[in-house]
Amino acid sequence: MRNSITVSPILLSEYEQAVKSTDLFLESEIIPIQMGLFGEVGSVMTASKKLYREENAFSVGYMDDVEEELGDTLWYFTALCRRFKFSLADLFSEVLGSGNYSVHIATNSDPNYPVSQVISVNNLKQHHTVLLKLGEHTAHLLCIEIEPKKVKPLLLEFIRIYIEALQALEVSFSSVINGNIAKVKGRFIKPSLEDLPDFDSTFPLEEQLPRTFEIEITQRPNGRSYLRWNGVFLGDPLSDNIVDQDGYRFHDVFHFANAAILHWSPTFRSLIKHKRKSDPKVDETQDSGRAIVVDEGVSAYIFSQAKTLNFFEGHTSVSFDMLEDVSNFVRGYEVEQCPLNLWENAILQGYEVFRHILKHNGGIVVGNRDKRTLEYKSL
Repeated sequence: MRNSITVSPILLSEYEQAVKSTDLFLESEIIPIQMGLFGEVGSVMTASKKLYREENAFSVGYMDDVEEELGDTLWYFTALCRRFKFSLADLFSEVLGSGNYSVHIATNSDPNYPVSQVISVNNLKQHHTVLLKLGEHTAHLLCIEIEPKKVKPLLLEFIRIYIEALQALEVSFSSVINGNIAKVKGRFIKPSLEDLPDFDSTFPLEEQLPRTFEIEITQRPNGRSYLRWNGVFLGDPLSDNIVDQDGYRFHDVFHFANAAILHWSPTFRSLIKHKRKSDPKVDETQDSGRAIVVDEGVSAYIFSQAKTLNFFEGHTSVSFDMLEDVSNFVRGYEVEQCPLNLWENAILQGYEVFRHILKHNGGIVVGNRDKRTLEYKSL
């Protein structure tokens, strides 16, 4: 998903404003933010340790991982500054106004800011040394007093080391910030329907996923589930394929949820023979074998987690880690454009219907792509 993010210069004040609405902690909550900050810095170190240990085997994904963790670090640090009434931009400005930096004047592509200062750290240490210092100064922030006067020097020192880490790790600060904005907004801000992608609206109707659909699911005495759409049976009858019966025979519900809410399901397309064959490239890369495996793999992975969570009964959210794993799993496919919030919606709606189907050994699944909803109706 990060590969599709537009990277452009951004003011730190704009970053502060952009992520403010994603800070759902209470204004009085500081400890969770301190712990989150410490955890994210640890994640930066973990990514760097993998590069050190595995070298080329990890180098491909290294930059994405480090940029993401540095972005999360900045998010928590900004939230901490917010609680002590400090502006992130002002703190950065104060740090950069001190010594140990080389300053150069450069042209800028933004006509509103034709000239910019380019700043780099003098006498920069190796990245592992800088990261150890970053960890040390993060630990200092775990013990901060409530008095702003005592907090500010610690915040300034953290920023100084954070800037060194950006340069030592050779990452783009613009990529870090733009990636973080996209990530946290995609996770915490409910998108408007008109802003969401529709992957097949330009294709003929026979190559589109249906805008509305009702799928009848029944279970017969042999324990297998059967699907029927518009009077036609779909696919092969399914069993749980496991010793301890867990209801996976009804897992097609999750593909229907993906189709209705994400507008994506290569598995459902294949079942109803609505592949986008008018565009051979789309047919091959988005609707065929490997894409179907990804769709099935995501379903199986989430199901393995959901079994330990009572199939999300009573849940109003899905863990960030699970959503991140799903996001990584679908990289390279059109559905990577869908924000994490929409994935969460698809998972929760899908499992709500699944629980009804499991309880009654069948039912009717009602999908509406225009409303991005999935509902249960009794037989």
